[in-house]
Amino acid sequence: MCGAQELIDRLLEQAKPFKATFHLGQEVTEVKPLPDGRFRVATTAGTVLSAGAVVIAGGVGSFQPRRLSVPGIEELEGHGVQYRVRTAAEYHDRDLVICGGGDSALDWTVALCGKARSLTLVHRRAEFRAAPATVARMRELVSEGRMQLIEGNVAAVHSDRSADGVPRLTGVVVQSAGGRSTVQVHADRVLAFFGLHPKLGPIAEWGLELEKKALKVDTEKFQTSVPGISPSATSTCTPEKRS
Repeated sequence: MCGAQELIDRLLEQAKPFKATFHLGQEVTEVKPLPDGRFRVATTAGTVLSAGAVVIAGGVGSFQPRRLSVPGIEELEGHGVQYRVRTAAEYHDRDLVICGGGDSALDWTVALCGKARSLTLVHRRAEFRAAPATVARMRELVSEGRMQLIEGNVAAVHSDRSADGVPRLTGVVVQSAGGRSTVQVHADRVLAFFGLHPKLGPIAEWGLELEKKALKVDTEKFQTSVPGISPSATSTCTPEKRS
């Protein structure tokens, strides 16, 4: 009856009369109490706000992708290594390695095969968690010689730098599932789909009392350990025990 985008559009329309200001594409990195009882709120974009009260609606935290854990990956993230597809055209005519065995990995493997210059799917085991029909289509593409499938894990990455000093992915080393051999794969793009995990992030550094990786909340006053900072009803919190 109502799709996700339509729901957001309706909520924005409902909020219009209140003339709320939205700061999108930013993460709050600092919430600091000030001597006058207000709060200094700073974001990754350099925005600084003065707030009389703060409501944290972070849930269990922001969902972060599970990253490739190989040396040197940090400087390649956002360049040759990505954890989601923003635009499919970015991978056309590329030497692409996709890592993972779930629906995201298999869906993009099937979608980008034939559009990428070369495509290699890397998964740690022979079984997949994706929809059977998509797995069957991927195996057809392998048998037709249009892509390759390697059972194993990315153990290392190779890179150089462009003329202007930007890190540039040139290939990956895949270690076989048994660890007995390695395969060098030429690649200038890697898509890694290992799922998401919740991360409390900067909230854990704001001086708020935590318990079991959640905000500890006084349920009588419905506030955190810092007066003036409250959780939303949907945020993960641990009630304070009362006798």
